[in-house]
Amino acid sequence: MNKIKAIIVDDEQWARTVLNSLLEKDFNHIEVVAKCEDVLSAVEQIKLHQPDVIFLDVQMPEYAGFELVNFIDEINFEIIFVTAFDRYAIKAFELNAVDYLVKPIDRKKLSSSIDKLTSKLEQKGGLDNYHELLKSIKDKSYNKIVLPELGNRRILELDSIIAIEADDTYCRVYLTNEKVITVSKTLKYFEELLEDNTSFFRSHRSWIINLKYIETYNKSENTITMARNIKTMISRKKNDEFELAIKEY
Repeated sequence: MNKIKAIIVDDEQWARTVLNSLLEKDFNHIEVVAKCEDVLSAVEQIKLHQPDVIFLDVQMPEYAGFELVNFIDEINFEIIFVTAFDRYAIKAFELNAVDYLVKPIDRKKLSSSIDKLTSKLEQKGGLDNYHELLKSIKDKSYNKIVLPELGNRRILELDSIIAIEADDTYCRVYLTNEKVITVSKTLKYFEELLEDNTSFFRSHRSWIINLKYIETYNKSENTITMARNIKTMISRKKNDEFELAIKEY
């Protein structure tokens, strides 16, 4: 296996040292080629070394870690963010399909991130994902989602999603452009990801619907017809919650 070149970017020396030690001890195929204390020095080292992955601290003085994308014309490397817990930042990472580690770094989570790295390194065009991430964190609003599809990443407007249907460990995502895409994510994953978005409602164990696209609601048959004549279901125990959600939407 070829060595994976890595750069660690963190304003705290102890944090750089700890992560470097973990990588040296457990992952001999990772070569740390530079350790940087801020974004601007990281940009110089990226140009010099052309790394495969950046371990990037989020909270740093002058420029936050995620602002690195503003100084790079083309992202042809992976970024694994390292952060103290921040609800909005982590939600943005998940919505944009970006990997992250929470301080203090858990060795199992680090191992999982490294395992993902080899397959992700072959993917290009990461810049769009990171620009979306930057906007999401700044605005604390999430208008797009990045979904894995056949080895690629598809960026979707949340408003383009009519409904999401569970299919075992997969989900079918019904879109306004009359397409249906299948992704290897559970409905629970989408429910947690979209919990702050009032447009989406978990109507049934198999369905999440976008309230914006409801056309008819049949309470006696426990069905909801969405745009594109998509037939969805609603659990009886969800009826009152659904009617309240419709009134407040």
